[in-house]
Amino acid sequence: MNLSDSQTGGPVPRRVSAMEAVLTHLRDAIERGDHAVGDKLPSEAELCRRLEVSRPVLREALRALQAMGLTVSRTGKGTFVVAATVQDPTFGDYTAGDLLEVRRHVELPVAGYAAVRRTSEDLDRLTRLLDRMERETDTTAWVAMDTVFHIAVAEASQNPVFRRVIEEIRDALARQSAFLNELGGRREQSDREHRAILEALADGSEHDAVDAMAHHLDRVETTLASILRPERADTPTKGRPES
Repeated sequence: MNLSDSQTGGPVPRRVSAMEAVLTHLRDAIERGDHAVGDKLPSEAELCRRLEVSRPVLREALRALQAMGLTVSRTGKGTFVVAATVQDPTFGDYTAGDLLEVRRHVELPVAGYAAVRRTSEDLDRLTRLLDRMERETDTTAWVAMDTVFHIAVAEASQNPVFRRVIEEIRDALARQSAFLNELGGRREQSDREHRAILEALADGSEHDAVDAMAHHLDRVETTLASILRPERADTPTKGRPES
């Protein structure tokens, strides 16, 4: 499922996917108290029947609810509500807030060092990788390359400690990237931000590289905030989500 056909916040509203419609329905029900903290959600089969969606669509929505910290899945028992409102979503072992804080302290200087230390081989690798990302149509494959891009920038800094730090948060970065692409349509915008980072590295401009990375992380934060605190429409959406 490709949800990145248009940007969040653009003049034309981005098409809402079936998964997003299911997620909004379930999230609203939890926030209204229809499913209180401690309650078990209906079974997958029952939810699929009620919402008229496929099981893969439902499972994507349930994973997003869990990432938001609203539910927890217990093997063999089902999905339970653990919070009434979204606080700070978790990606793997780290919360979004902790992840972004560390990324700002690590990836901004990494970009600056990479601009003045990168080799022609580093630039070739990053260029080939970004070219592939811009052509990729599969979101899962793109997410994998997204994390590789940030690792490759760290490698270009010529400091192995920076690479080790990015490697440590690699799984969390991938989970966050998938989350933002699924719910925020971030991919095309992210490609442009990555291209700006690469151009700054190629120019050897430490200042521009830091600015480009800062802009990239700012957009990640903005998109995440728009997902967690969406503007609610004045009138409810008619009809059921499509499968």
